[in-house]
Amino acid sequence: MRDCLVEEQPDNAVPVVPIEEDSFSAWLDEQPEDVRRWVERTCFSAKPGSVCLVPSADHDLAAVLTGINTRNDPWVCGDLPVVLPEGSYYLKADWCSSILEQASIGWALGAYEFTRYKPSNRNPPRLVIHRTCDAKRIKNQVQAILLVRNLINTPAEDMMPEQLADAIVSLAQDLDAQVKQVVGDELLEQHFPAIHAVGRASNHPPRLIELRWGDETNPKLTLVGKGVCFDSGGLDLKGAAGMRLMKKDMGGAAHAIGLARMLMSAELPVSLRMLIPAVENAVSGNALRPGDVISSRNGLTIEIDNTDAEGRLILCDALAEAVAEEPDLVLDFATLTGAARVALGTDVPALFCNCDEVAAGLLSAAESVGDPIWRLPLYKPYRELIESKFASIANSSSTPYAGAVTAALFLQEFVPDEIPWAHFDLMAWNMRNRPGRPEGGEAMGLRAVFKYLAGRWADED
Repeated sequence: MRDCLVEEQPDNAVPVVPIEEDSFSAWLDEQPEDVRRWVERTCFSAKPGSVCLVPSADHDLAAVLTGINTRNDPWVCGDLPVVLPEGSYYLKADWCSSILEQASIGWALGAYEFTRYKPSNRNPPRLVIHRTCDAKRIKNQVQAILLVRNLINTPAEDMMPEQLADAIVSLAQDLDAQVKQVVGDELLEQHFPAIHAVGRASNHPPRLIELRWGDETNPKLTLVGKGVCFDSGGLDLKGAAGMRLMKKDMGGAAHAIGLARMLMSAELPVSLRMLIPAVENAVSGNALRPGDVISSRNGLTIEIDNTDAEGRLILCDALAEAVAEEPDLVLDFATLTGAARVALGTDVPALFCNCDEVAAGLLSAAESVGDPIWRLPLYKPYRELIESKFASIANSSSTPYAGAVTAALFLQEFVPDEIPWAHFDLMAWNMRNRPGRPEGGEAMGLRAVFKYLAGRWADED
């Protein structure tokens, strides 16, 4: 990814002027006659997403006008890297630094291309970071989100559990963290039976990857991410359409990794622990079967109602381990249920949380940075939908209703009430191109979570 953000403004940098549609007429009245005539002849009216290239007297580019809905939208510049010619630009806007920072992040994310298998044939235009902004914070968030996108976009052939582990090891080496792994049959020896049961049918050994970073005397923050590197559905095999995007089923792990990168790069004063159960849900002679009863790390037995409800199985072992150290906060990320997508669509992650104070903080942060999440209830009466006649609990419900809620209630069985916990059920994929958000792998809710954590433990605005 070529650097599309710079800190030094070159002499030939072109101003980008964002204009809200309802203030366009007043703005135009204040412009010189030649600018007014040009804008009128190009029929530019500041409709959101529209762009007008204003020439200089010597036929160069003097300015770029872009129509916006509101300055509070982080994607106001998200489409400009795609439509503007190569060169250097700066935002000419009377905005506070926080809004300018969000616009800069949106610009950089709009310039993203996944180039591992198909090199880019263009150099994106560069944006000069405004002097009032924290360039390090901007670049930290951008690089973390690009890491998430790249991990998700990489096909399963090159992103199996061992490659996912390699990515974590590389991150740890860059940021002075420690990594250890429990691999294959060691999962049984160290009592992670559910992770082993899901991943044992694959040629790629399942594993639990653990990263640690920070001063152990600081508040304990533990991240957990679902790392199903490919999901065939197991013996309850998915159809072709359902399987097509299942390289993204490790999107929860990618989110945990990206957030860990943000936190470590920002040197947040926490004792960070990240747990990634990584598997392939494959089909072979020793695959998990519907009707099987398996053990879990905290002692609960689980009846397998559906082998395609495997993500919660690997998460339950990781969550049981996560809470063993009684952290101050546990966050888990997972591409867990289609039901959450039916409820909220593909753009908005579902949040489940056992602590109202934490949930309120996350929702407030999401609103402030334009990174939406929506809270759904841990509705206890639905717990009966995952009762089992033969085990402590079933891994899915026999009814098609409330699937996201019952999945979250399943996970809650492995988290004591006294430990604050938030679960994000997310798509991790853009289904269409939008400003700043090209089709493909995506970090959803990550800027919101980082904003909340930074405000909680680093007093950042």
